[in-house]
Amino acid sequence: MGKPITSQRRGKGGSVYRAPSHRYLAKAKYRPYDQAEKEGVVEGRVVDILVDPARSVPLLKVEFSETEKVYLPAVEGVKVGDVVSCGTGAEIAAGNYLPLGSIREGTPISNIEINPGDGGKLIRSSGTYGTLISHEGNKTVVQLPSGTMKTLDSRCRATVGIMASGGRRDKPLLKGGKMFHMTRSKAKYWPIVRKVAMNVVNHPFGGNSGAPGKPATVSRNRPPGRKVGLIAARRTGRR
Repeated sequence: MGKPITSQRRGKGGSVYRAPSHRYLAKAKYRPYDQAEKEGVVEGRVVDILVDPARSVPLLKVEFSETEKVYLPAVEGVKVGDVVSCGTGAEIAAGNYLPLGSIREGTPISNIEINPGDGGKLIRSSGTYGTLISHEGNKTVVQLPSGTMKTLDSRCRATVGIMASGGRRDKPLLKGGKMFHMTRSKAKYWPIVRKVAMNVVNHPFGGNSGAPGKPATVSRNRPPGRKVGLIAARRTGRR
């Protein structure tokens, strides 16, 4: 009798696939896009820099008032005690966030909103940044780190500067234990064993000396324990 394959185990749940969310910090997002930001400038002070195991970038704890505290992904050059400005009239300086329509062309930006007020969705990984290319009416063209050009609403906000921790992966991991703990903190499954290296009871492709032993193309209607390989492939082989 066979055993549940990885996708079945993941679907059932368990400690191996569960994120350690009790260790994560608060959700990182901009303050609400209110009238104060639309008409002027709101300033807050960086009171702490925190390390979140769920992210590759440290978090800035920005205090706008006694009751309003916001967590933002850190950018290079911002330190504790600095003032972060937000709003249409904010200065174009590292750490400040303002609408795309208020940022000049060629400026490196990060943590960009897809829809006005959603808190920031794009370019949030360590060392990444996009470039503001042009303004076209009420739309703004931004070049993403991949080189893709994306057109966004000019009211979407973005942080000026490059995401912090750019040299994070320059230091080698050296041993498997380091990789295990790094992936475990983000609820990633590691190490991933090649399915053709498994025994026949563990996977449909197992037990065949490094080869699947059967066609890798399967129907979309196969049961979960057999739905592996090229699922409902339109074509196979090299182009």
